[in-house]
Amino acid sequence: MERRKPELSNVLVERSEIDSTFLDREVVVDFYLPNCVARPDQMSLLLINDGQDLPKMPFDEILDNLLEEQKIEPVLCVGIHCGPDRKMEYGVASQPDYKGRGAKAGEYTSFIFEELLPHVHETYHVPSFKEKSFAGFSLGGLTALDIVWNHAHEFANVGVFSGSLWWRSKGYQEGYDDNKHRIMHQQIKKGKYYPWLKFFFECGIADEVADRNKNGIIDSIDDTLDLIRELEKKGYSPDQIKYLELEDGKHDIPTWGMAFPAFLEWGWPKK
Repeated sequence: MERRKPELSNVLVERSEIDSTFLDREVVVDFYLPNCVARPDQMSLLLINDGQDLPKMPFDEILDNLLEEQKIEPVLCVGIHCGPDRKMEYGVASQPDYKGRGAKAGEYTSFIFEELLPHVHETYHVPSFKEKSFAGFSLGGLTALDIVWNHAHEFANVGVFSGSLWWRSKGYQEGYDDNKHRIMHQQIKKGKYYPWLKFFFECGIADEVADRNKNGIIDSIDDTLDLIRELEKKGYSPDQIKYLELEDGKHDIPTWGMAFPAFLEWGWPKK
């Protein structure tokens, strides 16, 4: 177990490796541990895909500052580093996209529940958490949403930053239709209403330039707003859905680092 950043007053950062049978690789995981917890079972757990990007924000300082200013409740954050086969391990577990990407998303889901979570409980001697949540960036955001939606009884909320909600079952030249072939949108349409779930979405005006329907709105924003509408049709109210649109936001780590405090303050406000 590697420890670093001793100058942080409220957060201890530890790194470990998990030898995953499901993914057939060693998974690097960073643990961001709040120092101010009297009862670990009253602490929340936040899993974060693409954990290798968190130090570039830097996430430990973001978390440390919010705890220092008493803006959030203590949260154990777990940054899961992606592997070299990211576009296969991330995605929607129920089906690959039209190019066959995401074929190992089911194995990644199994890794989360059968290897990562037991490792967390055993390593930190916490039999259960107050609540669990998941977040991710881009394709990692899609994956977090897919896992939360399909295992709703395990989670309280999800954070999707510049989510790859365009993930589709048909290519544009294969008869693609927004209303039929966006995989995550179809899952929401066919799914149930889980009254305890909450959703946070972030998009940047400069996330991309693509505008497939030529309506003057980039696809990432269109796809996100369309998915929010599907959630609203399912019964989710405005206080269960937070949408953050950043005027200068791009599809990059600095933007997600700028947005992350808003997510943490929304999900775990200090009471």
